[in-house]
Amino acid sequence: MTEQPTSFERPQAGADPTDTRGALLRSPAASALPQQSRAAGSEHSQSASAEPGAHRPRPAPEGIPAQPDAAAMTAEAESAEGGASGDGAGKGEDGTGKGGSADHGTGDGASPGGRDRRARRGLPPGGKERRTGRGLPPGRPSPMRRDGDRLRFVGAATRRIARGMDLDEIVMGLCRATVPTFSDAILVYLREPLPVGDERPTGPLVLRLRRSDRIPSERDTDGVYVPPPVPEQPAELSVVTNELCEVRPGSALGEVLRGVRPVFTDTASAQVALTELLGEGSELAVPDGQRTILAPLRGRRRVIGAALFLRRPERHPFEPDDLLVAAQLATHSALGIDKAVLYGREAYIADELQRTMLPETLPHPTGVRLASRYLPAAETARVGGDWYDAIPLPGSRVALVVGDVMGHSMTSAAIMGQLRTTAQTLAGLDLPPQEVLHHLDEQAQRLGTDRMATCMYAVYDPVAHRITIANAGHPPPVLLHLGGRSEVLRVPAGAPIGVGGVDFEAVELDAPAGATLLLYTDGLVESRLRDVWTGIEQLRERLSATAQLTGPDHPPPLEALCDEILDMLGPGDRDDDIALLAARFDGIAPSDAAYWSLEPEDSAPGQARRLARQALVRWGLEELTDSVELLVSEVVTNAVRYASRPVTLRLLRTDVLRCEVGDDVPQLPRMRQARATDEGGRGLYLVNKLARRWGATRLSTGKVVWFELNHSAGNDQAR
Repeated sequence: MTEQPTSFERPQAGADPTDTRGALLRSPAASALPQQSRAAGSEHSQSASAEPGAHRPRPAPEGIPAQPDAAAMTAEAESAEGGASGDGAGKGEDGTGKGGSADHGTGDGASPGGRDRRARRGLPPGGKERRTGRGLPPGRPSPMRRDGDRLRFVGAATRRIARGMDLDEIVMGLCRATVPTFSDAILVYLREPLPVGDERPTGPLVLRLRRSDRIPSERDTDGVYVPPPVPEQPAELSVVTNELCEVRPGSALGEVLRGVRPVFTDTASAQVALTELLGEGSELAVPDGQRTILAPLRGRRRVIGAALFLRRPERHPFEPDDLLVAAQLATHSALGIDKAVLYGREAYIADELQRTMLPETLPHPTGVRLASRYLPAAETARVGGDWYDAIPLPGSRVALVVGDVMGHSMTSAAIMGQLRTTAQTLAGLDLPPQEVLHHLDEQAQRLGTDRMATCMYAVYDPVAHRITIANAGHPPPVLLHLGGRSEVLRVPAGAPIGVGGVDFEAVELDAPAGATLLLYTDGLVESRLRDVWTGIEQLRERLSATAQLTGPDHPPPLEALCDEILDMLGPGDRDDDIALLAARFDGIAPSDAAYWSLEPEDSAPGQARRLARQALVRWGLEELTDSVELLVSEVVTNAVRYASRPVTLRLLRTDVLRCEVGDDVPQLPRMRQARATDEGGRGLYLVNKLARRWGATRLSTGKVVWFELNHSAGNDQAR
């Protein structure tokens, strides 16, 4: 059933039941009056049996239409929640569904049900209203006078409000449930900013108009009654000039909000409060008499806003009991807004936690291009235990890591963050992949006995065009070759991290230029509808089909390839988080690399300068000769001074010129300001001034000091 606002408006037979707001205005079915065996007292029996336990309706005063019957009020109140219950449609007052034919007559009052209904509405048998002598137009809602009617309306309205999960849904639910059933117009003001939980707001209380709603003053739908204009009274909400209101301490509006209870605005103090809320001149839009209710919205701790209910002058004014209805609506709305704000804060915390746990950007290592994707299991579970990482290593190598902690909760995300930090630290030590997994296993056991995870750790060497992979219970990687052939790499599965007492094995494989390595978590290939190996085979086929679109000599674009991989997921394939890391191997050609080993002697710096100069001439980079010779001499001199084993020198030509000097001393150099009397200490200062970038990395066998120079900026840097 379509969700729609409700109304007590009753369209005439043959009228289009849809108003301009999309509200469905239906004429509720009246139940047939039960037959009584005794003639005396039959009228009393009929009214009593129409609604068991309800008060007997009072006679309608002259000029005021009487309240509709209880069955009509029940149907209209239940429709306020958009047909959620669905158990009262088409039934009579006793719930049996009998007597419904009385409402579908010709409308001339000939049937007994029609006469009784007209009597209860305050209409004479001729169908004329007593006050005006005309029929009651369907555009005029009837007042709620029975306690049972109000309870039904409040129950239906609060259920509709409670269905909202975010702030806009709750505020819209309040507006749709009350207009036009309870009021002709509503304004909802909320505190700005809204306080979250127990936090104490700072600054003054400021209310901002969040949403307004009203019955349209004109209806252009064919066949629907158009109410006559009221020229002496401006339309509600037409001259509201104040969308932002600062509540001053001790003001009339502040006192009304402190009182918490809804109030009529016909008193002097309430009129002042209303003027402060709406702004100067807006009081012209407020009807006279008890046709406006100002209801503070109080959450669990404090006032968070206000709701203003208005009725038009041609409609029956509010009654004192309507203040209780407004109080219920305001209370449920305020608590729902508190709930929505807390839910929004939790979602924000989850998003921030996941964002900080995963790398914001991927590095740009030499000889490899990277792309990644991450998808949470669902919108309601935005954090999980899946992670990926790319860590630059000495020698222009890069470590590729993908892991999956059991579960997708805050706890899983916290454990994932610790394991990722541990993996980064171990990668900085340049440990072999199997040793990294071994230390991760020990770390997981220290975190707890039930901390389980899977992990794939790979190290790519762009100079050797080789990749070393170790696996800890993770799905195997897939390698897409340049010609379009894809294969699942044979890597020993190993035990998951956290089991303890197991060894991990690493394998070294070829990584040809132009190939693409895919590391992923099991959420990509496993679901309730397919097992993991079926998903891996589908992934391999999708990669091959995508590569054939670009031809045998051109690999598919990396970002587009990741999107194509995620497109293979069906509606039932999102049972777990998904992490995807794709690496395109460009490699470094052997002709672009030069490697030497130097004995730790006094002649080593001069030999290093000569070898570097020869390599630059061969590459056509003579403009960098002066700066490279100076920097190589300084770094090699510092290495030879403390090294006991041969010193390594390597030059790599890519988009930049990279120089790496390795020795067996684990202590990392640090830059310091040399004094005028010092003989040394200026080497790293020169490197920092002339190089594009530089750094030092500790290895298991010593350290590597490296620096980079731009090709075109070499002469400028030397100067």
